[in-house]
Order: sequence, then structure tokens, then C-alpha cells
Amino acid sequence: MDRYARWNALLELLAESGRVSVEDAAERLDVSQATIRRDFDQLAQQQMITRTRGGAVANGVSYDLPLRYKSAKHSAEKQRIGEAAAGLVTPGTVVGLNGGTTVTEVARALAVRPDLNAGGEGSQLTVVTNALNIANELLVRSRMKIVVAGGVVRPQSFEVVGPLGGALLKEVTLDIVLLGVDAVDVDLGAASHHEGEAAMNSLMVARAKRVVVIADSSKLGGHAFARICPITKIETLVTDSGASADTVARFREAGVQVITA
Repeated sequence: MDRYARWNALLELLAESGRVSVEDAAERLDVSQATIRRDFDQLAQQQMITRTRGGAVANGVSYDLPLRYKSAKHSAEKQRIGEAAAGLVTPGTVVGLNGGTTVTEVARALAVRPDLNAGGEGSQLTVVTNALNIANELLVRSRMKIVVAGGVVRPQSFEVVGPLGGALLKEVTLDIVLLGVDAVDVDLGAASHHEGEAAMNSLMVARAKRVVVIADSSKLGGHAFARICPITKIETLVTDSGASADTVARFREAGVQVITA
């Protein structure tokens, strides 16, 4: 396991349990305690964790892990979800995309679709996003029209939040929004860990004719701090085949079309 993979694994352990010892981390990752101590020291220098005697504890950042440390988790499922969600987009439409690793896979799938990049009259796709990494993915790979909301950038997710971006979103109409979320539940709706992201995402939902939530099965039935929208606003949920039959049935009973990739 290389250093990047170890750091990702250590941050995930801390996000789940809040605290981990050097001995426990070394045993779980099958590396030496000296290696774990160096990893902890380096992560503490980056203010990703708080070093303690004999281990480390999660700080505020660790709960909402930066995007670059999330990319390896459920990566195969997210790629399949991204391709399935991109398949819902038709040429010539206006698409809203927020941030996150799953939405990144959607952007990559959109960028390689020849029918969305043909350049013919009426076929050009317009993408409205509040995520800088999503805009970059599409700019370097496609010929789409990219509209980026302004505001303050959150380094954890590369998403832009605040009233400046909200002002733009209030003036546009989206044919479809493909929304990455931190949690989605039949009773609680779609939610985000950060209230600023939730507010921007809620505006996208309000301006969209169709709302599609994209979430791997680990996020189904979960909850997060700030609600984006109730379940009644969601037309379609795109998830992976790891979702249980009971969970899928609950969403369908609530009137949500469920696509498993």
C-alpha cells in the first residue's frame, strides 16, 4: 500500500471512529508502527488530524474529508453510477451539476459522449455548476458551454458557496440537475454535511425541471446536517447494485424512480 492509499485509509478510519491508536492502525493496514507514526505526523502537519500520545483523533476537517482523499472510496460503483446518470442527459439541454466524487464521474461520462460534443446547431450542452473541479473536467475534455457560479470556494469539495453564486442560480433555468449528496433518505430527503453547499444545491433543485440524485448505496438511508430537498422533489435516484431490495422498494414506494448501475 502506497502512502496516498494509507493516508486515505487512515482518514477514513478517523472519520468513522473519531480516534485511532498507532497499534490499531498498524495492525489494520498491515504496516509497521513507525510508518503509521510518520503518517500521523505528516497528516497533522497538514491540519488533517490532531496528533495525540499513542495515536490521533479526528478534527473538524476529518469529518468532511477533502475531495482528494475521498476519490478511492467506492470508486468502481461511482464510475458506473456516473455513466448511468450521464445517460439521462439529452443533447441541447441545460444541466446542473454540483460537486463531489460521484458527480466528477458524471462529468467525465458526459465529456466523452460524442452526441453531446458534436457542435451542431441545437446539440451543444450547457452545464451550470458551482464546483471548480467539475468545470475543469469539462473544459479540458469537451466543447460544452460551461457556466460557473461565483462565491467562496470550499477546499474540501471545490464547491463555491455563498450569495454571489446564489444570485446567478436564481436567474437560470435547468432542464435537469444531477445532484451528488452526502445522504438521501425517504423520510429525511437529500442532505449535505455543509449548510452552504446544501443552500446552493437547494437553489439548483428549485431551478430544475427534473431532479436526479446520484448516490452510492452507502449513502442511502443515511442522514447529514443540512437538508437539500425533501423526497417529493426527487424524480430519479441513481445508485449502485449494492443497494438492498428493501431500500430500493422504499424509494419506489415514495414515488422515486430508482436506477441501479
